[in-house]
Amino acid sequence: MHLNVSQQMRMSQQMKLAPRMIQSMEILQLPLMALQERIDQELAENVVLEQVRNEREADPEPEQHEVETPQVEIDRRELVTDENNNASDFERLMEISSEWPEDNYTSGSKPSANQMQDDLDRANDRMANAENRPQTLHEHLLEQFHCDAPRHLRAFGDYLIHNLDENGRLPSSLPELAAVFGGISMDDAELALRLVQQLDPPGVGARDLKECLLLQITPETPLREMLITLISNHLDDIIHNRLPLIERKTGYSMEDIKVTIEQMRTLNPFPGRGFDSPTVRSITPDLRVEKNEEGNYVVQLIDEFVPQLRLNRRYMRMLEQNPDAATREFIKKKVESAKWLIDAIEQRYNTLKRVAQSIVDQQTDFLDYGPEHIRPLKMQDVADVVGVHVTTVSRAVDDKFIATPRGIFALKRFFGGGTKTADGEDVAWENIRRKLKEVVDGEDKSNPLSDDAIVDALKDHGFNLARRTVTKYRKAMNIPSSRQRREF
Repeated sequence: MHLNVSQQMRMSQQMKLAPRMIQSMEILQLPLMALQERIDQELAENVVLEQVRNEREADPEPEQHEVETPQVEIDRRELVTDENNNASDFERLMEISSEWPEDNYTSGSKPSANQMQDDLDRANDRMANAENRPQTLHEHLLEQFHCDAPRHLRAFGDYLIHNLDENGRLPSSLPELAAVFGGISMDDAELALRLVQQLDPPGVGARDLKECLLLQITPETPLREMLITLISNHLDDIIHNRLPLIERKTGYSMEDIKVTIEQMRTLNPFPGRGFDSPTVRSITPDLRVEKNEEGNYVVQLIDEFVPQLRLNRRYMRMLEQNPDAATREFIKKKVESAKWLIDAIEQRYNTLKRVAQSIVDQQTDFLDYGPEHIRPLKMQDVADVVGVHVTTVSRAVDDKFIATPRGIFALKRFFGGGTKTADGEDVAWENIRRKLKEVVDGEDKSNPLSDDAIVDALKDHGFNLARRTVTKYRKAMNIPSSRQRREF
């Protein structure tokens, strides 16, 4: 084998994303509240960037009342590029900065005492109105266990309680937990588990669904003996709706089995979930749509939550005074970052509004007549109308919401594929799923429709679908099979 070390020249093409383009894509993808957090972070880190205050909050300088600010046309060309370390661009920035209107920069005045007090009052109000943290399942069980448990079992009982999952069940086997804990016999481990299983809510500490249900049966529970029999020996048959098989094996009448199953539904298979405090997501729409005088739907941006930004006049003057090299370089980088952020936010507003308006223009039937009139719409269709790449549309609608006369919807709600009816009319998959549910709801439950029968029923309504498509949508909608839907 011959090894050689040499230098060669090769020409190739590579596509690289400039930092400005990357930031624009990130800003475009952020929802409204995340954008506000991003701006707040930048305001805290960038001294050149400042929030525009309204007239009531502002503390204007005296000379602002004496001299009228000239209103000039802003040069909207790109001020910063990625070539030559931005040196020439910042020279150009210095030349035109003196012509910018005062709306784009400020003298850097400090907030007034009243403004600082208002901010402090708002912070105190948020703290006073914060909800208390609810008690967790583990805390609730530990309070009970420490009251009655023997001292020598408390440590292992605490260990068992902390190993319960969010449903209140014990996911690991007791011998495994005892071996990991160490220093406890299996007899004491079983005793500690029985003490945990006697705590409230009933059913905690169970190792499977069967044990969980059995722990909730008391001597006062109606149909106690039949419940124990069905849960202990026929739980799988109940899940798969094999009631005739249970009737043959137990000798119970079908009516008694059905009554016992109704009583079983009063038991809680997930006793620990009552202590969950799921986070309720607060949805803040990014846009709103309203009808104008001509009867057309017009999209408007909701930007009252996003602070307006401008450059700080004080640091722009420092650049004019020709500071030392380190200070000049520091201010240049901060101005670059601030300008990029302002331009990215403006581009986000422009792109988001155009994309949303295109969606609304193609989904007017949805807004006029309801969700059943939604049209099949693809992101590529909107990208062609707006004149952007389909990935830009995907970023623009990601996690964005729009307030309409029919409620608040995610922008992704208006997208979806479809098919054609026998008459050649386009119909969205959502409408087909809605029709499938209507067919299942209207069937004879004593003789439910199979998937093949559902295909025939949908064909009568003009929808020609394959059986596998019907099966896929039935499972996605959590509709049981025909055997499980049958009522005896």
